[in-house]
Amino acid sequence: MNDNDLSALTISRARENVRAGGKPFACLIVKDGEIVVEAVNHVAQEGDPTAHAEIRAIRAAAEKGIGDFAGYDMFVTAYPCPMCLGAVYYAQPDRLVYAVTREEEGEHYEDGNRLMSLATFYDEYAKPVEERTLPTQRIAVDDATAPFREWTAKHAD
Repeated sequence: MNDNDLSALTISRARENVRAGGKPFACLIVKDGEIVVEAVNHVAQEGDPTAHAEIRAIRAAAEKGIGDFAGYDMFVTAYPCPMCLGAVYYAQPDRLVYAVTREEEGEHYEDGNRLMSLATFYDEYAKPVEERTLPTQRIAVDDATAPFREWTAKHAD
């Protein structure tokens, strides 16, 4: 399949998900033009706020033994939210392709909550911790960096 067909398919899958009671998002993981994984957003169906299409697709790929996304592309309905964008960066596909901009999505859909809106969510990350909507507190713990030092020692070359 070509890029246009794959992008159109994300829209089709998102529409099917809406008709099934879900939210309007889909993700395809593709290698050499062939779909390896398809996923749709299941937040409404599962009650899991992390069940976004991108997250579910990455998890499904892992279940198939795919942990290295070099050589893969990800096709999504709309530009990813910060959570999904972070997951995509961790997955490291060769390319991320989206059909709908954040602005276009925002004209028809709002996926915010009491801490953020679609328009403000991305900006939250750039704010200093103490200025973010989510109250956040750090508590000092003795030797709190021990797990990180142990991991580094265990994985040193």
